Amino acid sequence: MLTTRQRLIQAAAQGFADHGIQAASLVEITRQAGQRNRGAVHYHFRSREGLLAAVLNEHAEFMALRQGELLVRAMEQPDDDVASVIEVIVRTCVEVAESSVSGRNYLKIIAEISEQDPATYTPEVEAALVRSGGYQVYAVLMERALNAVDGLDEEVRDHRILQMTSFVLGSIARRIRGIDSAGSPGARPQLDTPRFVEDLIAMSSAMLLVPVPGVPASM
Repeated sequence: MLTTRQRLIQAAAQGFADHGIQAASLVEITRQAGQRNRGAVHYHFRSREGLLAAVLNEHAEFMALRQGELLVRAMEQPDDDVASVIEVIVRTCVEVAESSVSGRNYLKIIAEISEQDPATYTPEVEAALVRSGGYQVYAVLMERALNAVDGLDEEVRDHRILQMTSFVLGSIARRIRGIDSAGSPGARPQLDTPRFVEDLIAMSSAMLLVPVPGVPASM
């Protein structure tokens, strides 16, 4: 049987994914977890941010291990190769999204967090994100993007990486919704996983590698 803490984490993951991290009702999360005590979240997690960190930690170990494995391979490539680093992000996110309902909820939550200013992260949430291994992957990607594109400054690079991340996570989420609705009227057919992953890596790489407007390409 699940403990009260585990039930709260499970209910919170669903609530945050469905309604948004800040919009989700803690009272409703508590009710969905089968708890009558409205103070259950505060007792176990102290705050909404503590509960969010606990939700993120549910998948942090898998994310760190899998991203670490793939990053080792990426580091064997030239220092201007962005596709191999983007592959780390894409493959890991697809795998966690296809693993379970919990994994799909996690992906939606990460997508929302990725659009926030990192300066607003609480220490608990930032620690959970660091634990997932994503910071190391993005540090490599940021360096390689500068090496790969003539005239790319840090401001435009960061903008491109943010847009690319939103595109990757949104594409995976839409595909999962499409798979879930397969057989329903109007449902679109979906690429199989290998083709989807390879195509998403290619499109995402192109987003980073497009020449900077007004900057002549080097010969």
